[in-house]
Amino acid sequence: MSKHVAPAATAIPDASTVFVVDDDAGMLESTQWLLESVGLNVKAYSDGRQFLDALGDSQAGCLVLDIRMPGLGGLNVQEELQKRGVTLPIIFVSGHADVPIVVRAFKSGAFDFIEKPFNEQLLLDSVQQALQDHRQSSDRLEGDEATEALLATLTRRERDVFLPMAQGYTSREIAEQLDVSVKTIDLYRARVMKRLGVDRLPDVTGLAIAAGLLAPLNLRGEQPDHH
Repeated sequence: MSKHVAPAATAIPDASTVFVVDDDAGMLESTQWLLESVGLNVKAYSDGRQFLDALGDSQAGCLVLDIRMPGLGGLNVQEELQKRGVTLPIIFVSGHADVPIVVRAFKSGAFDFIEKPFNEQLLLDSVQQALQDHRQSSDRLEGDEATEALLATLTRRERDVFLPMAQGYTSREIAEQLDVSVKTIDLYRARVMKRLGVDRLPDVTGLAIAAGLLAPLNLRGEQPDHH
């Protein structure tokens, strides 16, 4: 007895999943086939509510969504995703692209809007771009959260030293600001770098900028660190 196996689909990470929602069975099947032909993992649904129930809170991948469907239309699905805080990029497809609908879709954050019957390469390019942009923004978000968690490990005094350090102030200048000895500041500087797992001062500056605590314009010129 032969069994259908799709090893490619299971090997692809969630970030390459494309959800396709279209009530036209022929269009749904052909779109799924097209996307799978370039190695993407596709999850197809013929109904907006069915898709929302299956999705849960998943944030990975992108969504190819028909605008006009019986029951829950594409714009309603988009609205429901926003309520859930799901930020999947949405590529709307429609055979009836009247201007008010297109405007509403884009105002609500649609990634793209493609008219049916669509050019296959146009859809593939849009999907690849949506996946890439979404991956990058997700990586940035994860990076920001990791930076904030790292900085949260600093004690209050270490944090007092961290920011002027990141701005390029010398140990002597920081000591004057905090009214403590230069020797104490040197000790705290070493502790800050060890706790943050960095070896170089520019890395400290980079963490402060990544955490939104410091604008690049607020940096001082490099100065020798005279004690």
